[in-house]
Amino acid sequence: MMRVWALPVLMLVSGSLLAVSLAVRGSGGGAVVLWLGCWLMAWVYSPLVFPKSLGAEEARRRSALDGWPVVYWRPGCKYCLRLRLLLGRGARRAHWVDIWRDPAGAAVVRAANGGDETVPTVVVAGQPHVNPDPAWVRARLG
Repeated sequence: MMRVWALPVLMLVSGSLLAVSLAVRGSGGGAVVLWLGCWLMAWVYSPLVFPKSLGAEEARRRSALDGWPVVYWRPGCKYCLRLRLLLGRGARRAHWVDIWRDPAGAAVVRAANGGDETVPTVVVAGQPHVNPDPAWVRARLG
């Protein structure tokens, strides 16, 4: 659980220290801009950007009922973030599984990728797709 927040916390702490350093040197405006930029990056790389994560079994069960894709992801993954942002509001229709929180989800990803934990891995109708085009995933969301 802690590694999920390591990068965002590091961004906030280092950004705050740099902002204080700039403020002490007399560049208050630059300090504010830097701190806000670090805060924004910390938010983007946090799990807060993604819809609520489910367990792999629950996501698979829900996907069987509604036909929506299951997206296996992990915090800090730039490809997962790209997929999430390009899906826009439609991302809430997918079932998201954080492989760092769910060992069963990590096992699904390893099985689909020859032992590697390559994410995002999107499962549609039982077929895994590794790092698919966001437009393709959006089309599967309806």
